[in-house]
Amino acid sequence: MSHSTMIKKLTQYAWLSIGAAVVTICLKTIAYFLTGSVGLLSDALESVVNLAAGIMALVILTIAVHPADEDHPYGHSKAEYFSSGMEGALILLAAASICFTAIPRLISPRHIEQAFWGLLVSVLASLVNFGVARILLRAGKRHRSITLEADAHHIMTDVWTSVGVIIGVGAVAISDWHILDPIIALLVALNIVWTGVKLIRRSAQGLMDVALPDADLAAIQSVIERYSQEDVQFHALRTRQAGARNFISVHVLVPGQWTVQQGHQLLEDFETDIGRVIPNVHIITHLEPVEDPTAWKDRDLENL
Repeated sequence: MSHSTMIKKLTQYAWLSIGAAVVTICLKTIAYFLTGSVGLLSDALESVVNLAAGIMALVILTIAVHPADEDHPYGHSKAEYFSSGMEGALILLAAASICFTAIPRLISPRHIEQAFWGLLVSVLASLVNFGVARILLRAGKRHRSITLEADAHHIMTDVWTSVGVIIGVGAVAISDWHILDPIIALLVALNIVWTGVKLIRRSAQGLMDVALPDADLAAIQSVIERYSQEDVQFHALRTRQAGARNFISVHVLVPGQWTVQQGHQLLEDFETDIGRVIPNVHIITHLEPVEDPTAWKDRDLENL
């Protein structure tokens, strides 16, 4: 896929997220004004965060898919981690806003008006979010975009939050236990705090050059085992990921009497097979003579 096509594809998903956020904010705000429920208000506040996150995703994705240049020889993929981290921070801000709104209602509970129509509108908003979250999650995995995945998980959290709020507000309307409304809002805040913490943690790991996931490491190891022989060995394997891009470096030890052409052909075949199991990968291989003791001095660099 060309660079321009990739930009167009990813930004289309970001625009979809923004559009869904606008629609759900409108619907949930209507639900709040119909009912006066602070639980539904907390749900609407989380959708405001969705809108901010969608706009941020649009900007970051446009930057992240830019190819490598003179100042950024490894590309711009790590920009996605800033988006994911900021989204986590926005979620924590939304949780704080919900608490600020809900605590006074604990002290002075209010009656919920027009519960049926308010909940019906909220259900419609949740269905919109659910459909968009599924689309973004599939796209994020297909394009290995942490920004789209983070946005999808955030929206899906909003869906489950809405389900809890709808059930809770329905219970309040039936039972007349009005104090349940702010309690539900506080539970919503606690739930989304965990999502925000996970997003921030994942972003920090990416910025710290975390290794590839275990499944990818196992796939790399299987390729290495196919090429390993008595006189061909591998060590000092290191991996890292930066957004959608994966980086691998490994030392390959071959007989010292091999010609340059033999060693080069082995590395070409090995790198091609690695590229088949690890998408969007940049591989650095270092050829060494297997008989030379100094070739083994960096064995402590291995991560497999």
